Amino acid sequence: MIVDVRRSADRFATRTDWLDMRSSFSFEHHYDPANISFGLLLAVNEVSLAPGTGFDTHAHRDVEVVTWVLSGTLLHSDSAGHSGAVRPGQVQRMGAGRGVEHTERAPAAEPVRFLQMWLRPAEHGTEPEYSQRDVGDALGGGGWVTVASGTGQGVPLAQPAAALHVARLPAGGRVPLPAAPYLHLFVARGDVQVEGVGKLSAGDAARLREVEDGTLCATGAAEVLAWEMSAMPR
Repeated sequence: MIVDVRRSADRFATRTDWLDMRSSFSFEHHYDPANISFGLLLAVNEVSLAPGTGFDTHAHRDVEVVTWVLSGTLLHSDSAGHSGAVRPGQVQRMGAGRGVEHTERAPAAEPVRFLQMWLRPAEHGTEPEYSQRDVGDALGGGGWVTVASGTGQGVPLAQPAAALHVARLPAGGRVPLPAAPYLHLFVARGDVQVEGVGKLSAGDAARLREVEDGTLCATGAAEVLAWEMSAMPR
């Protein structure tokens, strides 16, 4: 297994009076030619929006955008006629296809904190797509829950070579590492010990190659996201 650990404090930071965003990969004006992508992942952004603020209308093209809310409510609307209110335990996916414009905002009464992840699409120039699903009940089991994939589990990704798994673990909870050519682990809450990697805390990530086995164990209550990817990046 090939291990590359990226610590929370080393992420790119974008701060304004309404936005706090930490980017795991090169994003917008933050550019590092050695940190463009991993597998099919192009972006992993942890975003906090102040109440009543957010991203006004902006465009995406030929990218899959998967959003996982950590606290609060994220309000979405797009030029294809889709809208939604996404809360913790719900996953949202937007396939930008040949082009779509959308807005993302926090309600007037509360802030919102969420993870937004971008992937390379399987095809370019397709029709825009939108889907949303509640997986909160399944997360109570303490194991991996597949929340998005191209194989019919969770929200449907158009990228069949990728799947997003989430685990909410109690102290001492354990899950096996998904076996995959590319595996990206992100700790959203708590602390975990990963076999062959070491300790990861909230905001830390591990980029793993050629994963065959191993175990992740929570030292306290924790929430972890794992992108399992089987394709080489294009």
